[in-house]
Amino acid sequence: MQNKFFETLPEMPRVKREEADIAWFLYDLKQYRNKGRYQLINKEVIYTKFEAALRKIVNPEPGKMEDFLGILQQKLDEKLNGNPPDAPTLIDTILC
Repeated sequence: MQNKFFETLPEMPRVKREEADIAWFLYDLKQYRNKGRYQLINKEVIYTKFEAALRKIVNPEPGKMEDFLGILQQKLDEKLNGNPPDAPTLIDTILC
C-alpha cells in the first residue's frame, strides 16, 4: 500500500508479527531521474489484528467541531474572493 494513503487512515493498534492477522506493507515510489524510471521502496511493515483494524477504519473518531467549522469557513471565504458578507461566521452561528 502507498505510504501516503496509509497515513490518511486512522491509527490502528499495532501488534507483534506473531500475533498479527494483517501485515501492511507500506511503499513509496522513488523516481530515478538519471535513469528515467521508478522504483518501489518498502518503507515499513505494520502488523495489526483484523478486527481491531476494521473497527478503526469503519468507525473513525470524529475530530473537533471547531476545526471542521474553521475549514468550512475558510472555504466559504475563498469562494467569496476575500469579500465576505457582513454576517456572523459559521463558528459564531453554530457554537453560540
